Amino acid sequence: MDTLSQRPALIKGEQDKVTTLQEAAEISRQEKADALRSAEEKTQTLTTSQRESERLLSTARETGIRAEGAREKCEADLEVIRDRIAEKLNCAPAQLDEIAGLKEGASEEPIDTLEARVTRLHNERDQIGPVNLRAEIEMAEIDSRVTEMQTEKDDLIEAVAKLRSAIATLNKEGRTRLLASFNDVNKYFTELFKTLFGGGHAELRLTESDDPLLAGIEILASPPGKKMQSLSLLSGGEQALTALAIIFAVFLTNPAPICILDEVDAPLDDSNVARFCDLLRDIAQRTQTRFLVVTHHRMTMARMDRLFGVTMEQKGISRLVSVDLQTAEEMRDPVMGQA
Repeated sequence: MDTLSQRPALIKGEQDKVTTLQEAAEISRQEKADALRSAEEKTQTLTTSQRESERLLSTARETGIRAEGAREKCEADLEVIRDRIAEKLNCAPAQLDEIAGLKEGASEEPIDTLEARVTRLHNERDQIGPVNLRAEIEMAEIDSRVTEMQTEKDDLIEAVAKLRSAIATLNKEGRTRLLASFNDVNKYFTELFKTLFGGGHAELRLTESDDPLLAGIEILASPPGKKMQSLSLLSGGEQALTALAIIFAVFLTNPAPICILDEVDAPLDDSNVARFCDLLRDIAQRTQTRFLVVTHHRMTMARMDRLFGVTMEQKGISRLVSVDLQTAEEMRDPVMGQA
């Protein structure tokens, strides 16, 4: 009975425990429910945040792809700019400040001002004309030609100096030889003039300059009974004899194996022709020279060793006739002796 009477109390106690436990469980459930709700809210917030992050990540990826494309384009443009700088200015981009005259730390000019300057410079360049892309090659070729021409100039100057020295030597030698030849010719001329004229005096004189190479020659003659005068004042026959004296004087100075005289006796009278033939024979013996004389004078032909003539026995037919006068004389002498 005591046990039964205590059961309600025990049950009450148990019931209170259960109630307490129930309340504690309810509180725990409520807390768990709040925690669950809070976790769900956090999960939803995190889900929303994840979605936003995924959206931002996608946007960032797209932005990165666009930035990468822009970067590649910028690098390509930069490479093009580098090439243009190297092509037009032949320098690196880092040297542009120095070329443009920009100092470090100086304030940059407005873009409009720079574009206007570039436009002005382009216009000035266009006015200059097209750029010669072979300028450097041509410059090198010109430098090479200038060097060669300078070398040739030095060689030419040296050659001119040697040539002037040679000319001076030749002039000196020429003056010496000319004076010697002139004196010889003058000596022979004086002798031959006296022989042809039977006396008198003649000489050659240098005029107009003290340099024999630049001087002229004046012929002065004084036939017997006349005063010394220029060749132009003599008579025709006297001029012819004087000219013969000069010709033979030059010939005696430098004899030749053969001498041809063409009608030199035409203006002479018989006495002068005789003197001319005597002089001709004397010179032929002194110089061993053979003279060919073209003449129509009978006295000259009579004094020659051999005669050559042209005859026309028949009309239109010419024939050369040759007569050996020495042989003819030898043949004539025995005949004359027999007679």
